[in-house]
Amino acid sequence: MSNEEADIRLRVTPRRERAEEWALVLVAEGLSPSVWHAYDGYVLGVPPAEAERAAAALSAYDSENPVVPYEDEAPAGVMHVYAALVVVALLLDFFFVTEVWNQAFPWIERGSADAGRIVQGELWRVVTALTLHAGLMHALANAIAGAIFFSVVCTTLGAGLGLSVVLFAGAGGNLINAFVHGSLFVSIGASTAVFGAVGVLGGLGVARRRRRGARGKHIWVPIAAGLALLAMLGTAGERVDLMGHLFGFLTGGVLGIVVAVAVPHRPGVRAQWALGTTALMLVVVSWMLALQ
Repeated sequence: MSNEEADIRLRVTPRRERAEEWALVLVAEGLSPSVWHAYDGYVLGVPPAEAERAAAALSAYDSENPVVPYEDEAPAGVMHVYAALVVVALLLDFFFVTEVWNQAFPWIERGSADAGRIVQGELWRVVTALTLHAGLMHALANAIAGAIFFSVVCTTLGAGLGLSVVLFAGAGGNLINAFVHGSLFVSIGASTAVFGAVGVLGGLGVARRRRRGARGKHIWVPIAAGLALLAMLGTAGERVDLMGHLFGFLTGGVLGIVVAVAVPHRPGVRAQWALGTTALMLVVVSWMLALQ
């Protein structure tokens, strides 16, 4: 029986070097680890009898050698970028469904981020509004920006986690925007999620700098850079929802920091699929509620 079959999985990482580093830590403790490649990355395993000691040794090692979130991991594979581009393509497809092929249906009335209705409890609107656009140029602008920033987030976090965080950033931005504006405000568009993605990248950057030992204002340089992008890209046009863009960015920034702390290593394939499916189902269920 091979080690892979006899040992239990202790940790998994997309980088072989990282798995071998953990194995060396365990060898130094007198344990018998093994490393092998599986569908979700490089696996560190140990005999069942050594699992408790191995986990304790690695926890102690992590405490003494804090990891800069995602910095020691290779970029996610091209399939994660394709997933982001598929989402952008779906946004464009949905635009043609709602604005060209089935224009007579009151999509905006049913799915817009109507602040008054959101405050009254129609919370699904914070999600459905992200999928609606007012004209082809609006849809194309968000598609182009989304293709760039969604892809970068997915390259860093993986498609499932990345798209989930971006969705929650956009929805969170719409929710805050509704409560700030009150009843007489309606918005649509994926731009809140686009700037949410910019915020996520800024939040991840803040966490990385903090782990490297940066102090004071130097920690916040990634957020400042994101705000500069917001000023350049998020304020042009007559009907731009600047507050929505800002709240999406800030929500994304907070989520980026939280993810960097709570999930310092990119999840494996199964977790990515689960997270991505959950995000998709949230959009589907939100529209089901909107169309009731």
